Amino acid sequence: MANREALRELQTRLASRLQTAKMEGLSISWLAVRAGGSNYLFPLAQSGEIFPLADIQVVPYVRPWFLGVVNLRGGLYGVVDLAAFTGSGSAVRRPESQPGEASVVTFNAALEVNSALLVDALAGLRHVETFTGSEPPAASAPPYFGNRYVDASGEYWQEINLQLLSQLPEFLSISA
Repeated sequence: MANREALRELQTRLASRLQTAKMEGLSISWLAVRAGGSNYLFPLAQSGEIFPLADIQVVPYVRPWFLGVVNLRGGLYGVVDLAAFTGSGSAVRRPESQPGEASVVTFNAALEVNSALLVDALAGLRHVETFTGSEPPAASAPPYFGNRYVDASGEYWQEINLQLLSQLPEFLSISA
């Protein structure tokens, strides 16, 4: 129960900061998440809502990274394991010892895709000033990878362009 309350408090704080950023024009740019041991940045303009991981209804005959569908505020969303899709983790379910930390992040409604990405943990909001450097994606990187940033502690953060991801045929084709 404490984990759910802590997650709700974090979501409330993030929603408040997002609203403040929209009103005041702050330079906050990304929602930072962790999945499969990697750090990712989702552009705020492309990110939707954040929900605690709920009961996912398994769908047969799909790719291993497609976990199933979930009901979020009365809408059905396909849930994609971000770590498995990007190759930074396996599609094996996360240990149940930390169910309160896993969340699903929906795509912005403007992208017109009812999909959510499973992430292991939320890491707050980040803006350009948070990072000490950046580098463009490698030539072999997926098309939805943006710049890779490094923060003051030396951790790398990979930007993911959710709009490009939502249009990628490999992402949209879930059948096995």
